[in-house]
Amino acid sequence: MRWMGNRESNNVEDRRGSGNGLIAGGGIGTIIIGLLYIFLGGDPAVVVNQVIQQSPAVSTKPISEADEKLASFTKVVLAYTEDVWDSIYQARGENYDAPKLVLFTQQTQSGCGFASDASGPFYCPADQKVYIDLSFFQELSTRFNAPGEFAMAYVIAHEVGHHIQQLNGTAASVQRMRSSLSEKEYNQLSIKLELQADFLAGVWAYHANQLKNILEPGDLEAALNAANAIGDDRLQQQSQGYIVPDAFTHGTSKQRMYWFKKGFETGDPFKGNTFAQSEE
Repeated sequence: MRWMGNRESNNVEDRRGSGNGLIAGGGIGTIIIGLLYIFLGGDPAVVVNQVIQQSPAVSTKPISEADEKLASFTKVVLAYTEDVWDSIYQARGENYDAPKLVLFTQQTQSGCGFASDASGPFYCPADQKVYIDLSFFQELSTRFNAPGEFAMAYVIAHEVGHHIQQLNGTAASVQRMRSSLSEKEYNQLSIKLELQADFLAGVWAYHANQLKNILEPGDLEAALNAANAIGDDRLQQQSQGYIVPDAFTHGTSKQRMYWFKKGFETGDPFKGNTFAQSEE
C-alpha cells in the first residue's frame, strides 16, 4: 500500500504510553478472548470491566520506532478517509464532519465507557471517535492470519464506516429498535449494520485508489483476507469448535467479503442497502 510521505490527519488524540490513570490489560490470553468476544458482538465495557478487576497497575514505557511508524500509517489512512468522504459529501453539497481517532495503550476512557486493548478497535457514537490500541494490528497479522498494510487500512475504514452510519442516522435507527426486538432479531440488524460498514470500507478503498493511487498488487486480497478472518462463523469455529448462527452479530466470512468487494466494485455509497438484502 502506498502511504509514506502523505498527509497525516490532525484529527488524532495520541494517549499512548500515558496509562491515563487506568490499569493494564490482563495478558495475551485475556486480550485474545476479549477480541473474540467483541467480534462476536459483546459489549466492550463488559470485557474491560472484567480486565480491570484482574489486572495490576499500568506502567508506562517508551514508544518504539516500529510503533511510531504504525501510528504514522494510521494517521495517513485516517487522512485518506477524510479526503474520500470530504469529496463524496461535497459532491452532494454537504459538509463531512470527520471523526477523531484515539491512539491508546492498554486502556483509556471513551464516551462509551472504558476502552481496552482487549476489546479491539471500535467506534463510539457517543463521542464520535474511533479507538485503537495499535497492538491489535499485530494480533490481526499473527493470531488472525491477516497480514498486510491494507488489511489494517480496512479495519480503520470499517470503523469510519460506522461514523458515516452515525452521521446519516442509520446507526441511531437501529439502536432505537433494540428495546422492541428479541436478541435474535436484534442480532440480525447488527449484522446488517456491520456488513454495511464493510461495504462503506470498500467504497472508501475504491475512491482512495482513484484519488491517491494507493493500491499495490495484493492489497485488495489482503483486505478480503481480513474480512474473511473476522467473520462470525470463522471466529466461533476457532474459539469454541462449532458455530451458532443465531449468535452472529457481524456476518459470516462470505458475507463480509461480499459486501467489502461490492463497495469496492461500485464505489457508490448508495448501493449498500444491506437492510434490504439478506441473501448474500
